[in-house]
Amino acid sequence: MKKIWVAMLSMLLALPLIALAQDPAQQNDDAMKQGQSASPKRASVKGTISEDGKSIVSDTDGKSWTIANPDAVKGHEGHHVQVTGSADAATGQIQIASVKMIKGGAMKKDSAPQ
Repeated sequence: MKKIWVAMLSMLLALPLIALAQDPAQQNDDAMKQGQSASPKRASVKGTISEDGKSIVSDTDGKSWTIANPDAVKGHEGHHVQVTGSADAATGQIQIASVKMIKGGAMKKDSAPQ
């Protein structure tokens, strides 16, 4: 009879430990799934760089992206360009990897013919 009680008591004590041991693994999986969906993705955006060089407005949907590294577009302020880089739609930021001028784009105010 003592053996049965010891076995039952051991099971009762072991079950909560087993349940706790499984919980963090499930949380890690959920966090990884969320991290993957929110991670920056490779993107190409055609649009006009703002005059201060800190944002770009897309031609296709009119969305404004904040440029995470404005030094990458230095000299292209006000120009119509195509940029490629890593875009994070959740934060609305884009990390510019390359900039390419597009023909027929906007001209800078200070370089307009007079």
